[in-house]
Amino acid sequence: MDEERERFFSRLATIPGLRTMPSIGAWILVEVDNPADVARKVNRRLTPGIVSVPRNVPGAVRLPVRDPKSNEELFVTIRDLLYKKARTRYFQELRQVSLAAK
Repeated sequence: MDEERERFFSRLATIPGLRTMPSIGAWILVEVDNPADVARKVNRRLTPGIVSVPRNVPGAVRLPVRDPKSNEELFVTIRDLLYKKARTRYFQELRQVSLAAK
């Protein structure tokens, strides 16, 4: 389990817009911009309740460490979600700059 946890932790650290935080046990804490929104969207796409927002850690979501297949599915879901958010934000900012230049 420790090997898989380290592998999953390392994979999560490669996602732009997500910062891994020191964690213990079968959970990994990650910092994201809008934790409630991220948790809601991931839970809709995967198993409800899989991602939670801890009360005492502002700006974070808690991810379970499971088997390699489940961890990869969770990784891909979070990566795609955050990529989509970053891309949308980029194009909104680009549009604002373009309109301001006119």
